[in-house]
Amino acid sequence: MIKIYPFTAIMPQPDKAAAIACEPYDVISTAEARERSAGNPLSFLHVVRSEIDLPAETNPYDSIVYETAAKNLEQLITDGHLVESDNPGIYIYRQIWQGREQYGVVCTCDADQYRQDHIKKHEKTRPDKEDDRTRHMTVSSAHAEPVFLAVRDQADLAALIANDSQGQPVIDFVAADGVQHSIWPVADWKAYVNAFANAPALYIADGHHRTAGGERAATERQQANPHHTGNEEYNRILAVIFPASHLKILAYNRVVKDLGNLTAEEFLKRLGEIGQVVETTEPVPQQPGTICIYIAGKWFKFTFPADSIDHTNPIESLDVSLLQSRILEPILGVGDPRTDQRIQFVGGIRGTTGLEKVVNSGEMAVAFSMFPTSIEQLLAVSDAGMIMPPKSTWFEPKLRSGLFVHQFEKAAE
Repeated sequence: MIKIYPFTAIMPQPDKAAAIACEPYDVISTAEARERSAGNPLSFLHVVRSEIDLPAETNPYDSIVYETAAKNLEQLITDGHLVESDNPGIYIYRQIWQGREQYGVVCTCDADQYRQDHIKKHEKTRPDKEDDRTRHMTVSSAHAEPVFLAVRDQADLAALIANDSQGQPVIDFVAADGVQHSIWPVADWKAYVNAFANAPALYIADGHHRTAGGERAATERQQANPHHTGNEEYNRILAVIFPASHLKILAYNRVVKDLGNLTAEEFLKRLGEIGQVVETTEPVPQQPGTICIYIAGKWFKFTFPADSIDHTNPIESLDVSLLQSRILEPILGVGDPRTDQRIQFVGGIRGTTGLEKVVNSGEMAVAFSMFPTSIEQLLAVSDAGMIMPPKSTWFEPKLRSGLFVHQFEKAAE
């Protein structure tokens, strides 16, 4: 049984939402954040990338970074640009991108359900990134960005979302990247609590480090509170939960710096020994079990033998796993993709022209255009308690930061 809760939301004034809302902290570099926030003191990048307000040589993990984030968040509230809701509530958050809509439920979730694996993961987390998000939350006493979760489709939840997303949204704008963001408060938050009680699990789509950080922040507050009851706001993690059918995963492509001691011709010959290789003009694979490969100025379609793929194994049957275990490691000598410096990852949002560019320039020797991992594959891996290879999924559109803040303790407390 999944537990969700209403929360006292801190949200932008409707006419300030477009100026405040920004990209999530983990998809934008410090340099990009400095550039995009220039001339805009309202940008939430001053909270989630607060190092932009400090000297360039500042260590991004210095305590001053987290203190600045807390100060900037409080200033946006004090100045009235972010406003606290009168009562706890739950919200519908719609995104429209390239003609496709997805509707999420904005609420808080019980951190204990993450500990109990009712909020399921599919990626490993890095301790340094967990530490970073935990400190950001504990110093500001707030969840500044929601985590991106999925839930298996339910008819009752779909009906609630459809009903509550009618009429005029309280916030509605189109961001610079063309994504439309709309928000509605729900009429009866208890109905959502009851609907989610029928869900067996939630699944982290994006935000593994934020979720882990939320659980750690909750644990720290619990251990410091001799009167802990379990009902405190610090026990809850801010989230947007989307029905799984609403979500689209883009490909996460790969590029490799060199072919080891092979020529392009020798590499293609080795590929032909383990599958079918044909030259193509199509740079995007059209079905699972196929990879498009750019090398020596040409695209090739490579197909794994269908009868060689064990579809009962949710990890080994992933295209990214097949690529690693059958091509990258045995043929090119690429080891652990988490640490091997010869491999880099390119989100599918960047298209295939970028793959061609880095190969044509000589910066990389070969590019691999992947068929996207499906949402059903993600759910199956999570249900099996397994971990996907790194960079297996790229969700788009991303949640916009700054539209919802969950302050679990007041600054003066």
